[in-house]
Amino acid sequence: MQTEKSPFQMPQSPLPNSPWLKTWFEILHLKQLFRKGWLERGIAPAQCETVAEHTFGNAMLCLLLGQQQPELNLEKVLRMALVHDLGEVYVGDLTPQDNVQKAEKYQLEKAAMTQILGDLPGSQSLMENWEEYEAQETAEARFVKQIDRLEFALQAAHFDQSGLIEAADLLSKVGTQIADAPEIAPFADVFTKESS
Repeated sequence: MQTEKSPFQMPQSPLPNSPWLKTWFEILHLKQLFRKGWLERGIAPAQCETVAEHTFGNAMLCLLLGQQQPELNLEKVLRMALVHDLGEVYVGDLTPQDNVQKAEKYQLEKAAMTQILGDLPGSQSLMENWEEYEAQETAEARFVKQIDRLEFALQAAHFDQSGLIEAADLLSKVGTQIADAPEIAPFADVFTKESS
């Protein structure tokens, strides 16, 4: 299965040897990396969402819905939304079909995060944001996780309405996972109409 538009390559000279450029070009690879679960469902690469598109959707939903949650630190929410899938640059977009255990996925993604951010001055705070998201112990981390699920469901609903997949099962599953999240209330109809 083709999981990338093109394989990852670092640009060659004449670019200066800079940790900022190295990190930026690594991050740009998320634009080339397909969300593999959609490919497994039969979405053609030409219509498939990339990890970068997912990250953008997640960050926008976090911004739109997060500003309605004054108890949350919105900057922290946005930082987590932007880095939560960054390790996929090197790990890829793992799905349940890959049979990778949660602990192993964590270790693979942590190593990738270190490889991507390790040479950047001040990157420790981004690593801490990623660790906080992974731990799911703070209100901000749990909010970003719920929004991540919501973005997935909205993309599934879009693909369903476009006739590209049948998504009732996905919408039902995600609807159950986020049913008690009050921040999702503006989108509740997606789950009730699509899953019935």
